[in-house]
Amino acid sequence: MSLKKSITNLLIALNLLSFLVSEPSAVFGLNHYFFNASFWWQPLSTMFIHADFNHLFMNMAMLFIFGNLIEEKVKALKFSLLYFGGGILTSILSVFLVITLFENHNLVGASGAISVLLGFYAYFDRYRRKGIFIALLLYSFAPILLGMNIAWYAHIIGFTIGFIYGFSHKKIYFSV
Repeated sequence: MSLKKSITNLLIALNLLSFLVSEPSAVFGLNHYFFNASFWWQPLSTMFIHADFNHLFMNMAMLFIFGNLIEEKVKALKFSLLYFGGGILTSILSVFLVITLFENHNLVGASGAISVLLGFYAYFDRYRRKGIFIALLLYSFAPILLGMNIAWYAHIIGFTIGFIYGFSHKKIYFSV
């Protein structure tokens, strides 16, 4: 993996820039305001907002590894559709779950979209599938043991979306 021009590296740069110029607010995070028609952008904007530097660093490390790995195999447009389409769908499903279970919660972070990439890659690489699934579980639950507030359900939802998307689009994408 290199620092070549790529969608993945552009996404990392945009996340870093967003972290420097914004904070995890109720306007750009994903929350009950989404159901107000004037907050339609939240499923996308939440993917660029992070709670703190550790949250940002962990997500960008995972994005760098898996984003560049997948992007080496597929075209930039297909990668972008996977990341943004899967990330937005993960956000929407997560906000419905959060509103149902927790009432008023503000979801932030790129981990749902990154989990889509993990699920997608796990579908195509059956030899690494178990390891990727274990990585997902660690990525989802180890921070909770350290007292961090993690949207583990977004990780599971995203992984499932990515895996199903890989299965349903296997002829369009690559095989590892």
